[in-house]
Amino acid sequence: MSSITADHLTRTFGDLTAVDDLTFDLPAGGVVGFVGPNGSGKSTTIRVLLGLIAASGGTGTVLGESIEHPDRFAHRVGALIEGPTFVGSLTAWDNLRSLAALRGLPKRRIHEVLDIVGLSDVARREAGEFSLGMSQRLGIASALLGDPSTVMLDEPVNGLDPEGVLWIRHLLQDLAAGGRTVLVSSHLMSEMALTAEHFLIIGRGKMIADVTAAELDAMGRQASVLVRSDDNVRMRSLLTRDGTTVTGEGDEALSVTGMDSTLVGHIAADAGIALSELTNRRSRLEQTFMDLTAGSVEYSAHSVPAAA
Repeated sequence: MSSITADHLTRTFGDLTAVDDLTFDLPAGGVVGFVGPNGSGKSTTIRVLLGLIAASGGTGTVLGESIEHPDRFAHRVGALIEGPTFVGSLTAWDNLRSLAALRGLPKRRIHEVLDIVGLSDVARREAGEFSLGMSQRLGIASALLGDPSTVMLDEPVNGLDPEGVLWIRHLLQDLAAGGRTVLVSSHLMSEMALTAEHFLIIGRGKMIADVTAAELDAMGRQASVLVRSDDNVRMRSLLTRDGTTVTGEGDEALSVTGMDSTLVGHIAADAGIALSELTNRRSRLEQTFMDLTAGSVEYSAHSVPAAA
């Protein structure tokens, strides 16, 4: 059975297309890394899936129910989106007690989730006194309050110290081991690579890759060729063919996967294009992510020129 699906899911805000024709089908169970640069549409996608905002086009399901009827699945889903919000003058316990009362949950469950997130000793402190990391833990506690079968967490490591990040890794693995589906959005491939079994990689709202961890690892092990030329637009056109992936835009170096440097050199020579760099390299996972999303970052920084 599928846990979460999207079928040509689209969401626009005026002239901005935040989610652009996404289609995927996630089986039940396991940790899914929903990865992309900042501004790629991850949070908006999660909001649409949860029924918090309506899709502009397409549809989807959560736990077999249409996202157009979130009331049919909301009680089985736990979510943390773009940071937790609590009543600062109430204690952590009272914030969770209010949520539990609305859902008819026993006080026993409050104790359980506070223990899970490591906040039992500070349960009687006002939430407004919490650090960013503690607030993040409290937000995760609220997401787990109903003992959900599907969990969606938006950038859960934000604000956590190294110990907290390690705790999140173990928590995600424990949740998945219990048969839950855990969808975790992040812009940190290096972190998600330690826990996720499946990856949805998006950029500017579009799907870039829908792969298992093993498939992504294989992509990271493929040899690639770094190419710099005096005509990147033409060179990119010549190199783009079946079985070859070319990333990089404008004056950036092109990264070519699926073609060796000898063939790249011959293609450039036949076309009369001068190359300033032609380098073989093996890509690590983080570099694979950067290559895949190179044309999809919202803002690109450039090196600061040396002082005169």
